[in-house]
Amino acid sequence: MTEPAAPVLPRGVLVLLGFACVVVVVAGLRWVADLVGPVFLGLMLVVTVSPLTAWLRRRRVPVWLAAILTVLVLYLILVALGGALAASVTRLIDLMPAYQEQFAALRDDLADGLRTLGISTGQVHAAVAGVDGESVAHLVTSLFGGLAGLLSNTLFLLAVLLFMALDAVDFPARLRSLAGERPQVAAALQSFAGGTRRYLVVCTAFGLIVAVLDTLLLWALDVPLPVLWGLLSFITNYIPNIGFVIGVIPPALLGLLQGGPDLMLAVIVLYCAINFVIQSVIQPKIVGDAVGLSATVSFLSLIFWAWVLGALGALLAIPLTLLAKGLLVDIDPGTRWLNLLLADTVTTEPAEPEDDAESPAGDEVPAAPAR
Repeated sequence: MTEPAAPVLPRGVLVLLGFACVVVVVAGLRWVADLVGPVFLGLMLVVTVSPLTAWLRRRRVPVWLAAILTVLVLYLILVALGGALAASVTRLIDLMPAYQEQFAALRDDLADGLRTLGISTGQVHAAVAGVDGESVAHLVTSLFGGLAGLLSNTLFLLAVLLFMALDAVDFPARLRSLAGERPQVAAALQSFAGGTRRYLVVCTAFGLIVAVLDTLLLWALDVPLPVLWGLLSFITNYIPNIGFVIGVIPPALLGLLQGGPDLMLAVIVLYCAINFVIQSVIQPKIVGDAVGLSATVSFLSLIFWAWVLGALGALLAIPLTLLAKGLLVDIDPGTRWLNLLLADTVTTEPAEPEDDAESPAGDEVPAAPAR
């Protein structure tokens, strides 16, 4: 006599349970955002440079030396970026007191304009009395503090990079073993690694283009510190869709102080024209083709991960989404239909893992044996 089948929960109950689990996981991520953010940043950087490790190993470089060279490359990237940003911000802070007279003139013009609207003099002075060069310099420092905060926990990030780079040397062997037991998990990790590298290559290329164009534009308009704003546009290019909106604010304010409203308007119009066409029209299409995410999904992922992990989540939004997609969608044949909703282009059949897909450490992984 056969045993009765186990009762199956109604689909509505399963959906509610799944939603509850998602809420718990997201709440946990927000609680440990200061830990998860740097760890994933380290993972993304190691995945990006892992082809270097594989290239060194193919040339018979010892394991320990390949790991050390990979770590040194990562450290040099971080030091160069952090040093350039710190030097530029220091120069900006030193420059702000020179605009005391311009601040005073703008404050008086603002007060006159408000008085014409019927606002009393006392209200005007109470509203603008604290606006001076030092307060604006403090505001600028706070704005850049969000970017500098990416490197605030430097020792922790450097340690994470060190240990991940050491583990990445023999990760291909682990992934080959995993492919024999869990081929779908191995394929999901391959997809995440390949998508992350393609995304960073595309964003870096477009970031360099907009950085050069913005620097030349601001230099031609005689806006102070054009190299700093070019560096800022390069960094904000990793924020999907709206990064240039953040990047235009500081040079526009300096343009207002340097040449008045006309220069500020010229900076905003020309800067947005260049960056909107490149970052919001051309780049999302190429990124979508490279990683398999539509522009809408990219934008929503930016909002979600920025809410969960803060400023670092905005920079890591696409790689985080690729990891979640690989482990939650691509890994299960029953959920691969979601790719039709997430992808930038429509395919008639779910894409199968490529035989020559790269592993997170840059080596090929053989197909799983037939069972």
